[in-house]
Amino acid sequence: MQSILNFNHHWYRIVCLFLPLIGVMASAAGDEPSSSRNDTIHDVVIYGGTSAAITAAIQVKSMGQTVIVVSPDKHLGGLTAGGLGWTDSGRKEVVGGLAKQFYQRVYKHYQQLQAWTFQEREAYGNRAQGHQASDEEDASMWVFEPHVAEQIIDDWMAENDIVVVREAWLDRENGVVVEDGKILSIRTLDGRVYAGKQFMDTTYEGDLVAAAGVQTTFGREGIADYNEPHAGVQTGVLHHAHHFDVLKKRVDPYVVPGDPSSGVIPLVSDQPPGEFGSADKRVQAYCFRTCMTNHADNLLPWPKPEGYDPAVYEIMIRCFDAGWKDVFNKFDPLPNFKTDTNNHGPVSFDNIGMNYDYPEATYERRREIIAQHEQYQKGLLYFIANDPRVPTDIQERMRSWGLAKDEFTDNGNWPHQIYVREARRMVGDFVMTENHLRKDLPTPESVGMGSYAIDSHNTQRYITPEGYVQNEGDLGVSTNGPYEIAMGALLPKASQCTNLTVPVCVSATHAAFGSIRMEPVFMILGQSAATIAAMANEQDIPVQKVAYEQVKQRLLSDGQVLQTPPNLKVAPKGNPVSSQSFPGVTVDDADANRTGHWTASHSSNLYVDAGYQHNGNDSDVTSTATFTGKLPTSGWYEVRMIYPHNSNRCADVPVTVAHADGQTTIRVNQKQNNSKGHQGTCAAMLGRYRFAQGTDATVTISDEGTDGYVVIDAINWEPIEP
Repeated sequence: MQSILNFNHHWYRIVCLFLPLIGVMASAAGDEPSSSRNDTIHDVVIYGGTSAAITAAIQVKSMGQTVIVVSPDKHLGGLTAGGLGWTDSGRKEVVGGLAKQFYQRVYKHYQQLQAWTFQEREAYGNRAQGHQASDEEDASMWVFEPHVAEQIIDDWMAENDIVVVREAWLDRENGVVVEDGKILSIRTLDGRVYAGKQFMDTTYEGDLVAAAGVQTTFGREGIADYNEPHAGVQTGVLHHAHHFDVLKKRVDPYVVPGDPSSGVIPLVSDQPPGEFGSADKRVQAYCFRTCMTNHADNLLPWPKPEGYDPAVYEIMIRCFDAGWKDVFNKFDPLPNFKTDTNNHGPVSFDNIGMNYDYPEATYERRREIIAQHEQYQKGLLYFIANDPRVPTDIQERMRSWGLAKDEFTDNGNWPHQIYVREARRMVGDFVMTENHLRKDLPTPESVGMGSYAIDSHNTQRYITPEGYVQNEGDLGVSTNGPYEIAMGALLPKASQCTNLTVPVCVSATHAAFGSIRMEPVFMILGQSAATIAAMANEQDIPVQKVAYEQVKQRLLSDGQVLQTPPNLKVAPKGNPVSSQSFPGVTVDDADANRTGHWTASHSSNLYVDAGYQHNGNDSDVTSTATFTGKLPTSGWYEVRMIYPHNSNRCADVPVTVAHADGQTTIRVNQKQNNSKGHQGTCAAMLGRYRFAQGTDATVTISDEGTDGYVVIDAINWEPIEP
């Protein structure tokens, strides 16, 4: 392989000798500007056309360097211009730099009277995710129509005189020339070559990262890989309303209800979901963020897709029969009587389980997957509006909606970008994990911030052991306020590539990426990655050698937010008590060795550190948690179990204390309010025991044979007189 690379590089250098002559000939022939031809070595070559590409290109230009955007897409902006106008902004206070400038441009647009073509501004309202759509103080607007976002992006790029090559697809097999750990050039399928000093992959798929030989992964890590409580298969975890337990009765998965021999209905997998907490290669579901309208003058009735088969949607009818009516809960309002419509409920626009091979698939296979998703989603809309089995009230309301005629006008009014919520992720020297986002571990060298909850959509729809349908993979986990994103997460390992930066497919676990994957964060990281690349050029050093302090100072001067602002009050959920404040030795549930099924929660009012965990009232698979205390001296200790009590808890939890004289098992009633613990916490006395210094003191909690929720929060060892 290396010999092939050397051969390609040899000819690349020969071609460079003749580039001036080629340039003259091309100019004489009336070819396009030289900056998009093969005769230019750009300071930075950006592959991809997402929102990260936009801010990256503008930042490179602002630092006085040349840049070209080579985009496989016809339209720039990715999901930001592709239907996701109901911005996943999180805490808007930590969105700075060029990302904030984009939302300020949106605000400026909607201040114009002519922007309101179908609706008066005052009639629109001012609702967004967790805050106002229009922020008068910062002159920012977080909700917008797709075509408005695309026009703003195109104008912004033109203002900065940035050359964009559209519909240019990377030759993933042989199109990346690498020598001594540096990318020299990339070639697209049309045969064009783009040479550069620095390269950036801003795609959702990470194709350049992989083609350059940089390590990537996809799917889900297991709990044991990074000690993340929400890693891997999450059977029984029901964080949102995107599961079948919201229905009044169970949904049968079989063609003939109750008869497994009749086969499984469409959209349900007959494969086992996997062991709780185990790693897999399943990918969270994709969909299109459809722009709908109920304004008659701009409405296109739901088209019947080619190959439409109403039998595909049998599961939808079974949901209606089970009492589900929340079809319209995520028709989030955009200006001019439009929506950004997202997935909601047990069966909706997410095409669960149909994208597993997308991350590494060929272009042809990806087109097939995208077409199948489009057919499924269009078919579902048409089905609800037209199938006689759909409840009348829901059907009539769906018929009042349709696609917006003035959106995606060159694509049949259908979004041109599928929501690739997650594909490949780079594996760099630093990997962002759930524990960094929740501040259980420190994050070094911040180059930007995120703040949205850890949010994964479902990955599979399976049959439970009891014989009914259930979804799995949905997560909604608080990050307990904004969090920092490490510079190292944007950089490959130095042994693999030294002139590549990656602001989208960052080095992160599945759980962490569930929050990082938001469009404002991609814009933030695009600007930060470009800053690193430009500084590497200025100093002629690998990107891994760029001094963080220099990057930090430049980012701060450009308006990036790198730490939680001191005036930003982040109210913790509940009333957390620090484990460090307890007398003696206290071990939190996050540090326990857990097996089986544990789900993080903050629902109860009083808990230790970031929260507690429960077993989901599921004792089919035995779950255990072992707390190990490093006691400083030999002697006698009182041992306490701290837990948030509740009437739905188990009254007979087996807890085993290992001490110098053997083991003792106690049964704890977690329904009881033993609120005499430290700072009012609920604490059960497990007894007084003798411990030997240097020998691990352990307490093991199990849910074997229990009935009711078993919770784990903390164990405390407090020294006492003999």
